[in-house]
Amino acid sequence: MNWSISFEPLISWPLWALVLVPLALLALVGLWFRQRGAVLRFVALLALAAALFNPVFLNEERDPLKSVVALIVDRSQSQDIGDRTKQADEALAGLQQRLGRFKQFDVRVVEAGKSDAAEERTETRLFSALEGAFRDVPPSRVGGAIMITDGEVHDAPPGAPDFSAPLHALITGNEHEKDRRIRFENAPRFGLVGKPLDMTYRVISTENESGPVDVRVSVNGEQVAVEHATVGQAMPLQVTIPGAGRNIIELAIDREPGELTDTNNRAIALVDGIRENLRVLLVSGEPHAGERTWRNLLKSDASVDLVHFTILRPPEKQDGTPINELSLIAFPTRELFVEKIKDFDLIIFDRYQHRDVLPILYYDYISEYVEKGGALLIAAGPEYAGESSIARTPLMSALPAMPTGEVVEKAFYPRLTDLGQRHPVTRGLDGSATEPPHWSRWFRTIGVQNPQGEVVMKGADNRPLLLLDRKGEGRVGMLLSDQGWLWARGFEGGGPHVQLYRRIAHWLMKEPELEEERLTAEGRGMVLEIRRQTMADEPGPAQIITPSGKTLAVKLEKSEPGVFLGSVQTSEIGLIQVANGDLTALAHVGPVNAPEFADVVSTEDRLKAPAEATGGSVRRLTPSAATGSDVSLPSIVPVRSAGAASGNDWIGLRTTDDSVLKAVSRVPLFGGFLGLGLLLLAMGSMWYREGR
Repeated sequence: MNWSISFEPLISWPLWALVLVPLALLALVGLWFRQRGAVLRFVALLALAAALFNPVFLNEERDPLKSVVALIVDRSQSQDIGDRTKQADEALAGLQQRLGRFKQFDVRVVEAGKSDAAEERTETRLFSALEGAFRDVPPSRVGGAIMITDGEVHDAPPGAPDFSAPLHALITGNEHEKDRRIRFENAPRFGLVGKPLDMTYRVISTENESGPVDVRVSVNGEQVAVEHATVGQAMPLQVTIPGAGRNIIELAIDREPGELTDTNNRAIALVDGIRENLRVLLVSGEPHAGERTWRNLLKSDASVDLVHFTILRPPEKQDGTPINELSLIAFPTRELFVEKIKDFDLIIFDRYQHRDVLPILYYDYISEYVEKGGALLIAAGPEYAGESSIARTPLMSALPAMPTGEVVEKAFYPRLTDLGQRHPVTRGLDGSATEPPHWSRWFRTIGVQNPQGEVVMKGADNRPLLLLDRKGEGRVGMLLSDQGWLWARGFEGGGPHVQLYRRIAHWLMKEPELEEERLTAEGRGMVLEIRRQTMADEPGPAQIITPSGKTLAVKLEKSEPGVFLGSVQTSEIGLIQVANGDLTALAHVGPVNAPEFADVVSTEDRLKAPAEATGGSVRRLTPSAATGSDVSLPSIVPVRSAGAASGNDWIGLRTTDDSVLKAVSRVPLFGGFLGLGLLLLAMGSMWYREGR
């Protein structure tokens, strides 16, 4: 109980002053001149003032509040190493039991990193958890905090934390631990396809090793080299990026005897492969309305270097016009089709016919170019069906279809075939989902026979319109109409000529995203997403192998024609192998080179400065000889704000002076008959004295 006195005036202060100040002056003057009765007048004035002041005795009934103590338990992945989890569990149970004996402590347990989402366990953020535990607690009630951790805390401040109570840390793990790890020092995010990429890495050991160690280098799951590194030194590395898109570079070292873990014996770098500008040779035959369609499209593509020649006049035409007035640049046939043909990624013949501009032998070179991995596109017009067709040259061995000599002049809507609805080149073309398609008509189709490869678009009378075929290591495409310019000019609303032409060109140049049979996988957080492109009706389930070697089957659901998707949630971080049919893919799930495994050796150093700045302590959990337990806990002592908070075998937690008010009782001093009697007695005595 707390007693105090309070004044509750019966009248306002100005009125109180107006009444009592003049009377006080008269009383003081009487006392100064020692007039008779002055003392009684002064006493009567005091009684009147006390009555007007209305003094009240207050009795407050309060309950003391508890100090809030936070137990922060590290549940990050590094705590899974060895006996650390067991040590943490025993320490937590022991501390809860000891703190339960003190009624002045309110204990809050926070298990930092304990979540189904494994990405939350890849970085130890105990001070963020500490801040959350005391978010609703006033500073005067914070009694302190005890952290149970291996010491690898990634948000530890370098000095004093924003925390006014004692901070104590109990370190799990063993004092003499050793580990060896590898990491990338410099790993660019982008690299040119087919070009060497310079990187650097370092092998680090807690044993202060200085000898050599073998480092296995893998690109997209395939080992490409074994490097010899010196422990502790930055080592150079050159890796050739094999393809466009995401590439996974992995470095791995063997596990040494006695190492804590081999999780950090691997380092991952994700490098996006970028193609150098693709070189395209466009040879146009006789000028026609759509001659510039291909040129404009290829020139607008920043990734394409275009070389374009148009045959303005065949050699047999002799009209006396000087050559220098027909062309700014002579057609360098030998240079293009013999010496530098291998430098081109794609050759396009746009309504081209054989007119002895190219020697017959050069068509053999083009066929050989295709067989060895080159790309050829025939944009056919009526010339392909005539006597001078390139199908009557040695190039015929590379062509997917021979002409019948028929040119069908008939209006039609280009339509996708069943294969075309699944093929990446034509799948989902803008306007193809309606019937008739939401694009303009064409008016000419070149007749062919015995088409090879895949017919992905059809023209008039269901004749082949777009053929895609493979020849040896190369690819050939054939567009059997020269009416694509109608889409480019906006006739009847136009059509997706840019989308179609670009896809054709990039498929011929082996763009990975346009492969008919393709398996890709990507990690988004802790979810593995699988995408399967196929021309088949059903690809079957995908088989995955997790970093721990566990095998799972993932069902692939149809997303759109030719595309099947699947996903699976995983708690493991690292490289996951995915297989479906003859295709395999590699994906990394979770944070790349997670900080949690950058350094796994338990340490007292990171928490020493912040703990000592608050008056707390850092000590390692050691086995208890007395109890036979794996941990020996210090004693807990409640301390006042100004006292020491740690000793050799004890830790202190502060108690608070805060309390909560339950009830208040009031006792007026001049209330009731007592106050009235005292006031009448004083006034009566003054009146009696004045009356004499």
